[in-house]
Amino acid sequence: MPRRENRRGGRRRSARTGPGQGRQPADQDARLKAPTTIYSSDDGGDLELRGSLNLKARSEYAAVLTGGLDREDAYQRATELLFEHLAVSWTISGLRIDHQRELLGRYRMASPPERQFVRESLRRHLAENFPEMQAP
Repeated sequence: MPRRENRRGGRRRSARTGPGQGRQPADQDARLKAPTTIYSSDDGGDLELRGSLNLKARSEYAAVLTGGLDREDAYQRATELLFEHLAVSWTISGLRIDHQRELLGRYRMASPPERQFVRESLRRHLAENFPEMQAP
């Protein structure tokens, strides 16, 4: 089979594009976005949580929560996993954090009252949006 070439003598590329290749939609915001809910703390902080959680994340959460870890370790890891998958942004003292790595890093160094606020927000969020899931 002969090779097809373009006018410049190079190989022709397929007009089809797959994920991560070639053309992007003109309007990136045209994609569906999950609804979010904002929870406010007494000290003025806001935690914005995503209203959707995919099946793989739900399975991973259930496995961590019921896994072979020590009970306290399982709850800590399960809370962190939920935070990692559901947190969209966290505003603390007027500073908004919305990048995933920064959110997780900030959660890991949160003070006990901040962690309590996150846990309570996650519990409320699960009860409102995912009633079938066990809260940490």
